[in-house]
Amino acid sequence: MTDETAAPVATGKGPMSRLQDSAFGLLLVTGGLLGMTPPFGKLAAEGGIPPTLWSFVISFGAGSVLLCVLLARRMPLRLTAHKLRYFVIAAAISYAIPNILMFSAIPHLGAGYTAIMLTLSPVVTLVLSILLGVRRPSMLGVAGIAVGFAGAVMVTMTRGEASQPADLFWVGIGLLIPVSLAAGNIYRTKDWPEGAGPTELAVGSHLAAAAMLLAGVFAIGDGGSFGSLLDAPLLVVAQVAASAAMFAFFFRLQAVGGPVYLSQIGYVGAAVSLVAGIFFLGESYSPPTWIGTAIIMAGVIMTTRAQSRAS
Repeated sequence: MTDETAAPVATGKGPMSRLQDSAFGLLLVTGGLLGMTPPFGKLAAEGGIPPTLWSFVISFGAGSVLLCVLLARRMPLRLTAHKLRYFVIAAAISYAIPNILMFSAIPHLGAGYTAIMLTLSPVVTLVLSILLGVRRPSMLGVAGIAVGFAGAVMVTMTRGEASQPADLFWVGIGLLIPVSLAAGNIYRTKDWPEGAGPTELAVGSHLAAAAMLLAGVFAIGDGGSFGSLLDAPLLVVAQVAASAAMFAFFFRLQAVGGPVYLSQIGYVGAAVSLVAGIFFLGESYSPPTWIGTAIIMAGVIMTTRAQSRAS
């Protein structure tokens, strides 16, 4: 990896420098920004913006902003066959597929509930990580993920908002989200191109995802829906800003914490989405949902301690 990925940032130069090397700090920031995506997605759906188009907005916006950052640092993209393969595969399983699934499910499950599905990705990531020998967490880490999984199962059984339980089909769609995310977590670690920095990989992956999603928009006949973006300019700007900021930290967290720890951004994101859904979108959830969420948070604390001990 390049200095951007592997070299420690000098200490004593302010909070941003310290954040770059703090797995826990990166987890909170990245997860918090991720948690804004489901509420924004629900507002987009209510505004008539198709899921594939909204997914395109996220990838194209984040990729373009980060490309400008890269060019401002005079660090142009250096393409190789390995990087191109990485961009395409990471784009499909990390961004395009899970985003389409998520934004399709949100109108049926609610923003908060769909975000809770993200909390299942650490379990799937752990299984894949063990099978592939990427990184084996300690017993405390395994216990924390098991506790988080138990809470996630309880939440899943409530089937969405209390006022309108969702069809099991959409619960199943929601469950596919963490599977795709887990596959992406493992792939990005296993196939990280030699000498590539996190911002460079984020730019290439997102622009590749944007190209796929743009083709998808026209393939399913939604090419005429671009006008719907003009009806929600502030929402588009807010989503692009949140996504660009999140992915600026996302790949750094991947390098510092590894795939299993990275997957826990879903825990933080779910909490943020639940709060936003209730206080800003009028969603409501039953007591078992809240109990399950509390159990999930206990799992986060356990796995965070395990990560600190391993560092």
